Amino acid sequence: MKKAIIVGYTGQDGAYLSQLLTKKKYELFGVSSKSVSKNNYGIKAMDVREMSQVEDIVQKIKPDEVYFLAAVHQSSVDRPVEDGELFQKSIDLNVKALINFLESIRKFSPQTKLFYAASSHIFGDPLNWPQDELSPFNPDCIYGITKTAGVRTCHFYKDNHGLFACVGIFYNHESPLRASKYVSKKIVETAIAIKKGKDSKLILGNLESKVDWGYSPDYVLAAHKIMQLPRAEDFIISSGEVHTIKDFVEAVFSYLGLEWQKYVLVNSSLITKKQKVNLYGDNRKIHKTTGWSPSVNFKQLVKILVDEELKQIG
Repeated sequence: MKKAIIVGYTGQDGAYLSQLLTKKKYELFGVSSKSVSKNNYGIKAMDVREMSQVEDIVQKIKPDEVYFLAAVHQSSVDRPVEDGELFQKSIDLNVKALINFLESIRKFSPQTKLFYAASSHIFGDPLNWPQDELSPFNPDCIYGITKTAGVRTCHFYKDNHGLFACVGIFYNHESPLRASKYVSKKIVETAIAIKKGKDSKLILGNLESKVDWGYSPDYVLAAHKIMQLPRAEDFIISSGEVHTIKDFVEAVFSYLGLEWQKYVLVNSSLITKKQKVNLYGDNRKIHKTTGWSPSVNFKQLVKILVDEELKQIG
């Protein structure tokens, strides 16, 4: 039986990855900022930012695989945080905690494979479109800067210590587990409320932003496939399509039998940070190398999100 540690197991991707690995008969150990999963090692709590605690679990578990999914990330409508505070928190989790795992693996379990969930934000304001694995990093936000540092850290441990440290560059991906602060969830929730007569308007910051939207269960499957390869590489994990926020709105409202123009207003003051443009991923490498491709297209994704939200509210 394989053993895996999922760092960030309570998040959207962590939840779906836990389901996937459970089906594959893995022994799982989950870690989040607030809890650890039930386990056979007597560990009731830990802080991944503390080296000694990470060393302890790596020594005890000696996992076959570590999936580092945890991250500090703000949505475009989150309450603004001072840059210095956000930098410190982001470095602590997106980089320092990663180093703790890589260093512990190097010292105590060098056969362990590690997957690092990076982000399309490492490309920032992209210099080419679409982006592939050779596209230059050009981060222009704290999230992107610290995720880029995480990618470079994986490269360092791979090149200098021979560790299997692979990187999945995730583009935007959705699921029914998304938090309400994200635009996809907000659109779905509000459209359904309008359909049921509980709301009358959907107010968004921008309708023209283009997004490469995928489905979270597809993306964690991609991560697992990457981890089964004989050597560590970096891979773009994306849908290979781009759609505007307006496309998403239109698809959701149309599926509910509503004319979106009657209900949607734009208020740019809702946006509290710089909007990303031209983030569009070329996923041909992962398809060629592993056979992976998205199982859900854009319209199917919208249907899944709406149907599950309707089911949840009854």
